[in-house]
Amino acid sequence: MKIAVEGCCHGELDKIYETIAYLEKKEGVKVDLLLCCGDFQAVRNEGDLRCMAVPAKYRTMQTFYKYYSGEKKAPILTIFIGGNHEASNHLQELSYGGWVAPNIYYLGYAGVIRYKGIRIGGLSGIFKSHDYRKGHHEFPPYNPETLRSVYHVRNIEVFKLKQIRMPIDIFLSHDWPRGIYHHGPTEELLRKKKFLRHEVESNSLGSPAAAELLEHLQPGYWFSAHLHVKFAALKQHESKPNTAPRATKFLSLDKCLPYREFLQIVDLPERVGSSDDLEYDPEWLAILKATNDLQRTTSHPWNPPENNGLHERWDFTVSEEALMKVVEQLNGELAIPNNFIRTVPPYEPSSPHFHAAPSYLANPQTTELCTILGLTDLYTQAGQVGATSGPQDSRVEEEDDFQSGDEPSEYPTDISSASNSFNPDEINIEDEWEEEEGEEHTESNTHSKPSSGSTHTPKTMVLPPPKSQVSPIVMPPLLDLPPHCQSTPTVPRLPPSDNDVESGERFLKRTSEEAGDPGSQTTTPRIKRRNQIIYATVDDECDE
Repeated sequence: MKIAVEGCCHGELDKIYETIAYLEKKEGVKVDLLLCCGDFQAVRNEGDLRCMAVPAKYRTMQTFYKYYSGEKKAPILTIFIGGNHEASNHLQELSYGGWVAPNIYYLGYAGVIRYKGIRIGGLSGIFKSHDYRKGHHEFPPYNPETLRSVYHVRNIEVFKLKQIRMPIDIFLSHDWPRGIYHHGPTEELLRKKKFLRHEVESNSLGSPAAAELLEHLQPGYWFSAHLHVKFAALKQHESKPNTAPRATKFLSLDKCLPYREFLQIVDLPERVGSSDDLEYDPEWLAILKATNDLQRTTSHPWNPPENNGLHERWDFTVSEEALMKVVEQLNGELAIPNNFIRTVPPYEPSSPHFHAAPSYLANPQTTELCTILGLTDLYTQAGQVGATSGPQDSRVEEEDDFQSGDEPSEYPTDISSASNSFNPDEINIEDEWEEEEGEEHTESNTHSKPSSGSTHTPKTMVLPPPKSQVSPIVMPPLLDLPPHCQSTPTVPRLPPSDNDVESGERFLKRTSEEAGDPGSQTTTPRIKRRNQIIYATVDDECDE
């Protein structure tokens, strides 16, 4: 079975599917499945745009709405997780997963499903310690704080995933498991992304929660994105009792742009006799049922139950009997029903509604699954809690979402050395899309480029030739991609609103250390992180 893996999508579905179609024709192969590692941006209309944590100037409609409206249908079964730039109100409707469009499936806050016998799990969002122990309390309309906290990973989802005992074939996360960079070509990574050196050397880059899951699940493959760079590694695990040693092949990919390494095709053996349908995973559904009463939709800290004499139950692994009960509740039918239904009007290019309000609707897919299994609809409950608790604090928290895990509380790590690191690509939540404007293509790729002095924009999406010995993972080489058309429609951007995190243009900031030699001729500014101060402080989060 051939599986295409995509890094950050950023709403460019047309271009991604065009690329896969070109590869299929050129190589004479058939791709069975597309996995997307976050920043999918399932934006249905203008109201959804206001629920996405990006600057107002980047809130343009991409191409997902065509698949939501029915204008187009995904040619390949697509499975994705959430990242840190999503239409959060849409994804919150499907907290346990579901179809966002025909043939496009979201895994939920966390989830495990099966396709042709391959077991695929995922964790949406990125790690931030100050929100990690909270419940899923966010609900539209978001304020500047909840607009960001809504995509932060919660410990209840990690706790659920740690109850899994059966082997996982593939796992998806948006940010990297902390420490994975020590198991691949680290120096090559740092040549591409020099500003990551301090975090890598202090082992503070990435998600400690994902690292914990990597050790527990030990999947055959782990795919990520977030840092906009291709990186492969091989993680050898210590043997568990009564099991053979296992290894995980890790791969992170770039975002969908010309001359970027954003797509990889991986070949996995099919399991004979398995269904061709996308299927529920009985163990995962049984875990959802077992842990349902542990879930919270408030911002109060919550700690998982432990074997410390304070909890009546702390082991929520499920028995064979519990698995059979789930199958019985589904009437023996594990195939995920094709029950997609539009819940909001899709975007209409001919009659845009720039001031459309975000929707707050319960999704029938979630309602149906909750009714069958006796689960809590977290989105609906969060709305009820929010209606009775009054307005939330509108404080805007300055954070660099590309450094996941910068205030570890449950995972003590010394990251004070990171305070002097600089990010020449200016990768942060506000200006992630601006990094290409002044970026040399040759920074991370080897390819031909226009002659000096030219401002030529490439007309073909061509990836570089494969590099030798870039990773211990044996994978097919990246291939030349097809000429691309401008699939993103020319749509006026939404005007800024009072709730926008930031409006207007931002400019690169120089640090006081940048001046150096007055006679220096350098024209490359050194960029200071806006949240640099948090790297040198101690997390003062209360443990109540």
